[in-house]
Amino acid sequence: MSSASILESLGAMITTGGVEVVDCTGILGPDTPILQLPEDFAKNTPKVEIHKISEYDEDGPFFAWNWLVLGEHTGTHFDAPHHWITGKDYPDGYTDTLDVQRLVAPVNVIDCSKQTADDVDFLLTADAVKAWEAEHGEIKAGEWVVMRTDWDKRANDQATFLNADETGPHSPGPTPDCIEYLLSKKIVGWGSQCIGTDAGQAGGMEPPYPAHNLLHKENCFGLASLANLDKLPAKGAILIAAPLKIEHGTGSPIRALALVPKA
Repeated sequence: MSSASILESLGAMITTGGVEVVDCTGILGPDTPILQLPEDFAKNTPKVEIHKISEYDEDGPFFAWNWLVLGEHTGTHFDAPHHWITGKDYPDGYTDTLDVQRLVAPVNVIDCSKQTADDVDFLLTADAVKAWEAEHGEIKAGEWVVMRTDWDKRANDQATFLNADETGPHSPGPTPDCIEYLLSKKIVGWGSQCIGTDAGQAGGMEPPYPAHNLLHKENCFGLASLANLDKLPAKGAILIAAPLKIEHGTGSPIRALALVPKA
């Protein structure tokens, strides 16, 4: 079958419902949870603001539109390599210079929801990924890998989503050897349902924040605050994760969409 025929067939399956488009994005608004940096950092990303310009009124009788205040790494978002110091030297490491061919790829969904329900600090290891591959199939080059934790069910409350105490935030994520193993598979990027791509306590790992540190060192991407991963199969879906083309952007809120074949 030719490439044109494959795309025509895919288009027909989407329009007829044979392939479902699953929204893997949280709502972006004033109540969207925002990452809080330690007090020794000078600034934090502001809360999302939505300001009306007009809505069929004296400021614009025929049209409605708004202007926004938001950070690059707010809500369901994309981390470009330039976001972290290890990826700062890649000329294609910004949201306006990256290779868009890499943004649409098969997605591997590793379900850790049972473990994270019992342990909010659960860590996914390389051995656990290998065990998952033995059951579901090999993770291949150029694919996305995401960790299902059902953490998106906490997204309606910032305190519950960040889950912090005097020792810092507590949320699940990958170990350094997990990210190292996935990078050896030549993945395009790693995704999480939590506020960031790393575990809440990842600052104490070696290296610290391994998802950020190691992924961006290899010019790979990160996805955070994903939603509805419980609607995706372990394998067989395609994830579309496209950031805004912000000049020298280090990241961007996204509308993450998955193409999922119906049973």
